[in-house]
This record gives sequence, structure tokens and C-alpha cells, in this order.
Amino acid sequence: MVSSFPTPASINLSRVRLAIRSLQPQLVEWRRRLHQKPELGFQEKLTAEFISSKLQAWEIDHQTGIAKTGIVATIKGTKPPTHNFPSANRRATANSTQHSALSTQHSSLSTHKVLAIRADMDALPIQELNEVPYCSQHDGVMHACGHDGHTAIALGTAYYLQQHRQDFAGTVKIIFQPAEESPGGAKPMIEAGVLKNPDVDAIIGLHLWNNLPLGTVGVRSGALMAAVELFDCKILGKGGHGAIPHQTVDSVVVAAQIVNALQTIVARNVNPIDSAVVTVGALHAGTTHNVIADTATMKGTVRYFNPAFQGFFHQRIEQIIAGICQSHGAKYDLEYCSLYPPVINDTNITELVRSVAEEIVETPMGIVPECQTMGGEDMSFFLQEVPGCYFFLGSANPEKDLAYPHHHPRFDFDETALGMGVEIFIRCVEKFFS
Repeated sequence: MVSSFPTPASINLSRVRLAIRSLQPQLVEWRRRLHQKPELGFQEKLTAEFISSKLQAWEIDHQTGIAKTGIVATIKGTKPPTHNFPSANRRATANSTQHSALSTQHSSLSTHKVLAIRADMDALPIQELNEVPYCSQHDGVMHACGHDGHTAIALGTAYYLQQHRQDFAGTVKIIFQPAEESPGGAKPMIEAGVLKNPDVDAIIGLHLWNNLPLGTVGVRSGALMAAVELFDCKILGKGGHGAIPHQTVDSVVVAAQIVNALQTIVARNVNPIDSAVVTVGALHAGTTHNVIADTATMKGTVRYFNPAFQGFFHQRIEQIIAGICQSHGAKYDLEYCSLYPPVINDTNITELVRSVAEEIVETPMGIVPECQTMGGEDMSFFLQEVPGCYFFLGSANPEKDLAYPHHHPRFDFDETALGMGVEIFIRCVEKFFS
């Protein structure tokens, strides 16, 4: 495989503590077992059973069946707190600046803090093409985005914390979330109360990332990933003979003009400093050469970082579709769905993660601050509720042919990243409570 990725950064494994390095074979074993048994969103029954069996064997308190297949494990540290901490400041908006101000102005104190760690665990409807011993055993379903690795890292973190409760003062909630790929499991878990009893003060999560080489960490405050909105439109024209077009309302012509016009939204309605994308990913109409199609259907997606755009694209897309249809005498049926808001990282928690990452990877090469992507993630719903940080852990290694992109049928990653992920989570826990 030819790849444009750089050689993986120098990894000093001595920066990963011995107890976690010794856990690496089990992390690989768990990840590969999960990879062999992939399950789609809200169908992760085998995955949930596997996670629960491990937590039960380690005597970790946990709840199952949250939002159908979700699990929350709770681990309480036994280290006595050395001083009081600012109390939790629940997020009312996605404005990280507001969080920074609130956290410094709030005067009340609390002696016990709660940090949440989130890992998604669902797979994708993809037929795996990898020829490896741990290849998917479920036809047409594959872990092609690294969620099996996320779950293994979360399990390793839970195991280590349970064995070293004397090293931190506070409570850690580990959230195993279903259905990130679709239709979204974060919001149902929040509605089920996973951020309460006890209330979560902050949350962190990671995504194994084949867009970065092994040994790097992508971490930035503010917008990391984009909002995801979807639209389905059906153009209702009037069919007829291809040689007698004046008797028809050509849905293909109408749809073609709509596709072109939609591109003007970003080009002429969005500030060039802001980033946004409008993509029509599917367009279907007609059946043969000489028949003007009665209907045409299109599917598309919208992506943006700025939360102020919420509602704007829906309105503008419908205005364009309505205007073009009216000018041609056609009608339309539009369905618009705001799937996920943008992932907005809190400044203070991002600094915590960055300081930890600098202890693990070689810097400055190892820290990648400009790592935004127009991909979406429902971690965003958690970050709307409490301050937190979602970051990328580089996992590509072209030298081992492990650099295929996410959602590719040959996607795989360098499993060295698993231990690194556990180490980063553990150090974040220790530093958050210290």
C-alpha cells in the first residue's frame, strides 16, 4: 500500500508505566476478540456481555442496559484528598470560554470530584477484507473505525484504576456507549442519567486516528469535529417522452440545478473564515434513455464547526429548493435531520490532556494541535453538558500496512496505541484529582 503518512513518531515506551506495558497483551487480546464479534448500533449485546463479564470479574460496580446496551462502570479512589476543589460547573452552552470563567469565579467548594471517560463500542455495516486471524466473524459487519480499540482501552483503564484506587482521590465513571456511528447513543445515555448520581464534573474521550501516525496525539481546544446534518429531498415533476419535453416537468433538470445552487451556500453565504461543507452524496432519477423522469431523489450532508450555524443551513437549503422548484413548476418533499452538534473542547480540560500527552509522546513532533476534521461524533452531546476534551490518538503505521482510512474495508491500526491510550487516561485521572 502506498501511503503519504510520515513515519511513526519516536515512541519511548519507558514513558508508559510498567504495569500498563505488562497489560498490553491483554489489551490486544480484548481488542481482537471484540473485532471478531462486531455489532451495529444498539445491537451490541455480545459486546456488552463481554464488558460486563470483565467488570464483574474485577469487582467493579457497573450498570448495564442503559440506552439498550450501554454500560457505566464506577470506580472510587481511596486516596484522601489533600485540599478542596472548585465545585462542578454544569455546561449550559458549548462556549468553552464561559466554562473557564465560571470555574474561576465560583466560590463554593467540594471535596469530591467526578471524572468521566467515554468509549464507543459499535461497528459498521462493512464487509471486512482484511486477511488476519481476528477478522470479523459477522458477515457484513466490521469494526472499521477503531471502536473495538476504544473499548479495549477503556477496559484496560478500568482494570488499572480498580487495582490502584489508592493513587487517586475521586470517582471515575467509565461510559461504554452504543451506537455512535448511527443513530447516536450519547444523547439517550445522557437522558438516562449517566452524568448524574454522582454528578460528573468533566469528561474525556479519545479516538484512535489513522490520519495521524503512531506516537502522536491530536489535541486542541475549541472546535475539533463538525456538526452533522443530513437531508433527503424528493423532486416531484411530471414525466413524459424524451422527444416531447414541453409536455413534462423534468425532475432531472430541476435536481441538477438544485445540486449546483446548493454549492453557493458555502461560497456566498458563509464567512470564508468559517469552515462548512454542503455535499450531495446521492442523486437518482430515471430508468432509460427516452423517458423524462417523473421524480428525482437526492441525499446529502452538511458539516460546520460554528454552533451559530445551527438552523441556518436547513433554512437556506429549503429556500433554494423551493425557489428552483417553483420556477420550473415542480414540487418537493424535504426531510432534514440535525444529527450531531459540533465537538467543542473546553480550554481547561484540553490543557490537562495536552500536558499529559506531552509526558507520553515525543514533543513537539508528537503533539498535533491543528487536527480538526469535518467528521462528526456524538461525544458532542456529552461536551454540551459538562466541560471536557475529546482527542485523537495516532494509530497509523504504514510500515506495517496499517494506514488505511477509517470506514475502509481494510481498516486496521497499530495496536501499540492501546497501551498508550490507557497511560494517557490514567495520567489524566491522577492529574485531574491532584
